[in-house]
Amino acid sequence: MTSIRKQKNLINPCWIFVRYSICSLIFIHILSISGCSDELEPEIVAVDGKAIREEFGDRIDIHNLPNYANQPVPDYIKGDNGKDNPITDEGATLGRVLFYDKKLSIDNTLACASCHQQALAFSDSAVVSRGVQGGVTERHSMRLINARFNYEKKFFWDERAETLEDQTTMPMKDHAELGFSGQQGRPDFQDLLNKLQAVDYYNELFTLVYGDSLITEDRLQRALAQFVRSIQSFDSKYDEGYKQDFANFTESEKRGMELFTVLPQVPGGYRNGGGLGCFHCHRPPAFDIKPDAGNNGVIGVANKPGEIDITNTKAPTLRDIANPNGQLNGPLMHDGSVKTFSELMLAVGQQPFNPNRDPIMGEGSFNLHISEQEAEDLVAFLKTLSGKNVYTDERWSNPFRE
Repeated sequence: MTSIRKQKNLINPCWIFVRYSICSLIFIHILSISGCSDELEPEIVAVDGKAIREEFGDRIDIHNLPNYANQPVPDYIKGDNGKDNPITDEGATLGRVLFYDKKLSIDNTLACASCHQQALAFSDSAVVSRGVQGGVTERHSMRLINARFNYEKKFFWDERAETLEDQTTMPMKDHAELGFSGQQGRPDFQDLLNKLQAVDYYNELFTLVYGDSLITEDRLQRALAQFVRSIQSFDSKYDEGYKQDFANFTESEKRGMELFTVLPQVPGGYRNGGGLGCFHCHRPPAFDIKPDAGNNGVIGVANKPGEIDITNTKAPTLRDIANPNGQLNGPLMHDGSVKTFSELMLAVGQQPFNPNRDPIMGEGSFNLHISEQEAEDLVAFLKTLSGKNVYTDERWSNPFRE
């Protein structure tokens, strides 16, 4: 008996250690699948989709979602500001619904799509856009084409949003836009989240994307940003010509491309040779604005003659400034002051000095002295940057019955 007890005393400590190790491993495994880390994939939860079918009919089939996540991107397009929030078919689908849902305004009259219309390359035909209850935006609605491929990660004309995710909910909180400001007796942003939480199809969509139906600002931002980043346009004449040395271009389009991609000679601020140097700020082949670009010299304030705004250093890509028929997709510039290609040539050709103006324009007045032929050629080139599919693709269309 004594020898047996001694053996047990020798064995027990090891057995206790083994049991402790196994329990520890099981506990760690439980933690790893319990969602303790925000980096983990959400638990897959079956969603019946009844409310989604009732609201959207065949416009959204959760068992056969459109391809948002794996769209082909040309190998010469390198930028991607959405790596921290990769596009998924489910996330972009939720973002599409949010983008078009007028419930995101305090009076159910406006949505993101009211100011960013697919037929206009996700911009607006108005100089400034209409907001709730008589409100208006302060600046022209920026086109959303190829927003994912900007090296500049900040958004809005004055870059006040650090990321696209941050940008998505700012119009909802804006008193003049969608109205959930919490000011002057209006509901605040938490009221919007509560409002959406009571909508059956959002319970299903958020569960489909995140594993449960909880609606938070972060989740809403991530879904909307995925949808916006999914909107891409790479079927232009420019893209067709990129790998064939632009053999498909007319002589005028080729001259316009040379003007775009060659720096001007501007001693004393007066151009006497060279190109127009547009590429310095609008960089091919994405034609996105460079991150450290300064003000372009357009310093007006929309609908407020005589007022000045020099804070604008962001711009959308130059792709799809015109539709496939060559017509501008609404006015250009932050103040909507440019309504024709002729006005665009004047705007880029002559600029007064301001302290935020891009250094390429020098320190004094700036005049490119664009000739009529050069203007015609540059416009011809800019029109080659417009695609076709983005204006009609159902992936980016309104899923609600109208």
